[in-house]
Amino acid sequence: MKADTVFDRILRRELPVRVVHEDQDVLAFHDAHPQAPVHVLVIPKKKVTSLDQLGELSAEEAGRFLQAVAAVARGLGLADSGYRVVINCGKDANQSVDYLHAHILGRRHMRWPPG
Repeated sequence: MKADTVFDRILRRELPVRVVHEDQDVLAFHDAHPQAPVHVLVIPKKKVTSLDQLGELSAEEAGRFLQAVAAVARGLGLADSGYRVVINCGKDANQSVDYLHAHILGRRHMRWPPG
């Protein structure tokens, strides 16, 4: 069994979040420590530890996760000006929660290269 994370607790409604979007496959909510004017996290409801374990989801589940990321960004009004999607994978990438999640960052100019 995979260790319990803060995202498991959020899905069980044990911790409050400001929900942006929810459907049968994903939950999207505002980050508690935003790094941009818009900073939303999107998590699949079926637990996967990281992007490296994406194969644990079916192709349809993985596709719905990515489609939800794009739909949430559009719903936040970020499509015209642009946004960044970040998925950290592993300790060197600074993944702080062992649960696959995408960060949607927007409403500020992003620099390259990141990090």
